[in-house]
Amino acid sequence: MQVIKNKRSDHGSHGVRMKVMSLAAFAAFTVVCNGAALAQEAAAPDAASAPAAQPGSGQPSAQKEKGAAAQSGSASTTVQQDTVVVTGTRTDTRASKSLTPVDVISGAQLQSTGQSNLRDALVQLSPSIVRETYAGDAAVLTDALSLHGLSPDHVLVLVNGKRRHTTANIALDGGLNEGSTGVDIDMIPVALIDHIEILRDGAAAQYGSDAIAGVINIILKRASHGGEIQSTTGQTYAGDGLKNTESANIGLNLGDKGFLDLSAEYARQNHTVRTGPDDYFGTFAPGHGYYNPIEGDPSSTRESVGFNAGYYLGDDVELYGFGTYAHRDGSAYQNYRPPSVLPSIYPNGFVPQETINENDYSVTAGIKGQNLFGWSWDLSTTYGGDHDVIGMVDSANTGLYAAQGYTPTTFHLSTVSNTQLTNNLDFSRAFQLPVLPAPLQVSFGVEQRRETYTVGAGDPASYVYGGAQALPGLAPVSASDNSRNVIGTYIDLSTHLTPKWQIDLAGRFEHYNDVGDTTNGKISTRYDFTPAIALRGSVSTGFRAPSLAEEYYTNINESPASASGLLAANSAAAKLIGAQQLKSEESTNYNVGLVLTPANNLHVTLDAYQIDIRNRIVLGGTASGAEAIAALEAAGLSIPGTIPASAVSASYFTNGASTRTRGLDLTGTYHTSFGSYGQVDWDLGVNLNTTSVTHVATGANGAPELNAQQIGWLTTSTPKNKIIIGGTWKRDKWAVSVHETRFGTTSGEETYIVGPNAFSTTQFIHFQNAARYVTDVEVRYDVTKKFQIAVGANNLFDVYPSKLPYEAQLEGAQYDAFASTIGVNGGFYYLRARYQF
Repeated sequence: MQVIKNKRSDHGSHGVRMKVMSLAAFAAFTVVCNGAALAQEAAAPDAASAPAAQPGSGQPSAQKEKGAAAQSGSASTTVQQDTVVVTGTRTDTRASKSLTPVDVISGAQLQSTGQSNLRDALVQLSPSIVRETYAGDAAVLTDALSLHGLSPDHVLVLVNGKRRHTTANIALDGGLNEGSTGVDIDMIPVALIDHIEILRDGAAAQYGSDAIAGVINIILKRASHGGEIQSTTGQTYAGDGLKNTESANIGLNLGDKGFLDLSAEYARQNHTVRTGPDDYFGTFAPGHGYYNPIEGDPSSTRESVGFNAGYYLGDDVELYGFGTYAHRDGSAYQNYRPPSVLPSIYPNGFVPQETINENDYSVTAGIKGQNLFGWSWDLSTTYGGDHDVIGMVDSANTGLYAAQGYTPTTFHLSTVSNTQLTNNLDFSRAFQLPVLPAPLQVSFGVEQRRETYTVGAGDPASYVYGGAQALPGLAPVSASDNSRNVIGTYIDLSTHLTPKWQIDLAGRFEHYNDVGDTTNGKISTRYDFTPAIALRGSVSTGFRAPSLAEEYYTNINESPASASGLLAANSAAAKLIGAQQLKSEESTNYNVGLVLTPANNLHVTLDAYQIDIRNRIVLGGTASGAEAIAALEAAGLSIPGTIPASAVSASYFTNGASTRTRGLDLTGTYHTSFGSYGQVDWDLGVNLNTTSVTHVATGANGAPELNAQQIGWLTTSTPKNKIIIGGTWKRDKWAVSVHETRFGTTSGEETYIVGPNAFSTTQFIHFQNAARYVTDVEVRYDVTKKFQIAVGANNLFDVYPSKLPYEAQLEGAQYDAFASTIGVNGGFYYLRARYQF
């Protein structure tokens, strides 16, 4: 019998390959634009200051200053349509002329949101990006985002066009993020970012694995002088969750032949607690608030530094390098344990805290030039990694205490780390052909990549006799040292077939030593009927190789009432309950869009998309009871004797489903001038998105790999729609930004916690989060030309998600951890000061 593990254990528990590609359009649609139909496509540096892109490099080639928007501190969301973008193309392409949808968000916009991390700033600025309220267990200590309602693993992150390593901290405990090890972009100092380009189209044929939902390319500043210092402090209306962010950035001239841009950032956030009464152990602790503080944000302290540098050896050859280092300490509350658990040590009960000590790093070194026998070229090496030490404090091993009369209260649970070494060689050249009205741009290159993933065991006291309360440590049998080698090559051809008709063809072959070969392709095209109207579209295939964590990670998770284990998909223990070797996910992406510029100050884009994913990797094959216990014991994992067999489950990652995601993005901007009364940059962004499961695989025992709850996590845990509308008014020294964001409904199949269906794996409570409106406002004043102050509020009217029904509130957790996309903290106000020099 298939079961689903306890949804909230101790953190809210919980092809078509391109052999033949059809060019048939997948959808037809009619657009009616009346008046100022507006949409947000986020700001970018001014055209005059935007550097030209070197084909294939993903990094600006000319030595330029920061964009005008970044220098001025403008928070305008008006798109500068003459901005050169380097994502989704290997030619110099203006944002307004792109063959695929690319949003550009300036560094100034990111800083003006009042958010203390990059992930939450992007959620506030882009209608296509959302986040899980909080993930389970250690995953709550890592920040991940979702694009078009897909997993964080389906988003490829680049920095200056180079692949960024992922986090080593795997997300477990349920929800859309289950099993993901996406890139934690918060480890990059925001002060170092010039702008971000978001490609909302599949790009695996161009960039390789993970680019199924799209690509986020973070472009760093290239200043040779000037800088800024900024401080932001705020807290929630409830009085907790104090956040403080200090940042500094400076540009240095390297002998008039180069630049060195340096940034540093310090960010601190305190716990928030939004748990309701915990009826499992009693409703209220007089004088101490609610017993159980599990639901809310963790506390964390993050220090990060970064640099971006370039030095010209001659007129057309540049040495370049960039890198980041970040350290983070974080802790997250677990479920409350009552005095009866261990009265001799904790007479008033105890709340364990899961901790992380994390070091994240990346460095890139390269050389590029413009004329090697007529070819532009780029040779680079990138090495990066993430090292996480997971621990537990204020806890106990009750089994050890019962056996030996002693237990530590602080535990080392495990160490997880990954590295990624990537070498790239890219070439590009334009050929003049008499049959074409424009040059044929030919780009090709090779990429070699080595990935490692290491899991280290915890200290013995963390795993013997049932292990540490809340989250047992990993036993030596779970330790592993894994690696893979990848070699890939691509070719990209781009030209005009007629003066108004552009086309781009891309193909990529990659070989993985563990999961085999993959070949993918993409065709993009655009036709400009007039300067004001253009039609664009693309068809592509893609893939995502299973992460090493999905292949090799094993652990067990416990709450006071249940236990759930994860078995490595390729392990002998997992094969006891039907596991098979993981395969790569495969995808087919379609995109068709309309670009409208009916007036100089009005720009509108409308893009419809469909993303079909086959062999999607999900947590499935769940077993329960005696079968689960046998498999867990075969993996060397022990179960506390206090947990009944019926509440024990074991699962593994499997290619368990196929999904189809369909949606529409509407973006645009409008600028109006009111003369002496100032000017307003209006913006409106809309994303409509729906995912359905088109196939569920059958496990070895003949049962479906997914149940209704797991299907809900894939299909309805992100909003069906997200709308951002607002604008920025500016006059003299004053500026005011107001934005309203509507998060559409989400829903899920919730686990019964009480009653006759308690912890059932077939009977669930259907729960819907109602649509919510969140208002963000900021007022800025330029005290001098160099000094600016701002005051603002995120979630001005203190809006909260819908509350779960009582029957689903496990140990006081009153909100849906996986589908409450507006967060559970309520209103937040802040003050910011900024000095430029």
